[in-house]
Amino acid sequence: MDNKVITKPIPKRVVCIGGGTGTFVVLSGLKQYGYHLSAIVTMSDSGGSNKRIRDEFGLLPTSDIRQCLIALSAEKGRTGLIRQLFMYRFEKGQGISGMTFGNLFMAALSDILGSQAEAIKQTGKVLRIAGSVIPVSFSKTNLFARYEDGSVVGEEHLIDEPEHDGTLKIVETYLKPRPRANPEAIKAIESADVIVMGPGDLYTSLLPNMMVSGVASAIKKSRAKKLFVLNLMTKYGQTYNMTASDHIKALEKYIGKTLDAVIVNDSGFPQGVLQKYKKLNEFPVVDDLSKTTYYTVVRTNIVSDKIAQKQKSDTLIRSLIRHDDTKLAAAIKEIVE
Repeated sequence: MDNKVITKPIPKRVVCIGGGTGTFVVLSGLKQYGYHLSAIVTMSDSGGSNKRIRDEFGLLPTSDIRQCLIALSAEKGRTGLIRQLFMYRFEKGQGISGMTFGNLFMAALSDILGSQAEAIKQTGKVLRIAGSVIPVSFSKTNLFARYEDGSVVGEEHLIDEPEHDGTLKIVETYLKPRPRANPEAIKAIESADVIVMGPGDLYTSLLPNMMVSGVASAIKKSRAKKLFVLNLMTKYGQTYNMTASDHIKALEKYIGKTLDAVIVNDSGFPQGVLQKYKKLNEFPVVDDLSKTTYYTVVRTNIVSDKIAQKQKSDTLIRSLIRHDDTKLAAAIKEIVE
């Protein structure tokens, strides 16, 4: 009898680049397929509890890191106790109201271990994550945006929730001082089979990763399949009146014409929700993509049927409709396979 050696196929290495809820959704959906997942996360957030983490603890922002860790945690479903604990936002308590337990946990661990990088790794072990969460940089920096009228706004949260005219077009964004890339982020990109960019706020979640020295060039050189998940809605203060092709052009400024596929939602939205967005001067992203693009356009239903509920103590503006993790992951898998 022949002794046949059965070898398992090596799982594809999928790198997700972005931050916030968008990357959380992608990771939550993809982890069911057994890929080797890595999340490269922006570190320039300066709003909400992140501002306090930066100002009071002297640490880099942790909210996006926390969300990715939770997405990759070993708990199945969306109601696990550990998941709820790390997502819990205090509604009471002088000094901690509005803060999340997960952010405070990592702040305490950073103090104990003397290293924020090590605190992130150890938090991953506590949550038994299936993959890795990689800060794009450990350099302290701030995001700046220059608008078509010549005005400049500094700090991510002032771009995200504008006090100025949010219909103004952003003509340039940059990080100052320019941060050095985390070597682990570059290594992950270089070894990736697939790179998923987005969804998420274009100028405050996705593109800040590309502004970190060495990241965009690593993506350009990578032989991985490169996918871009388009946002569902425009964002007042960032992408007001921007179409699908406008989003792609903004990304191409950094990575060139290297995309393999773009995923676009082609379904409707829950009733009444568009009226709420209209009051915020935000609208569905118009699909104006040509049939003769150099990349494949995948049009499918990737919108969640649920309207997101914001916690009472959360002071930031949050999206009401989001991508559905299962639908989006299935669309990505079809391209990957």
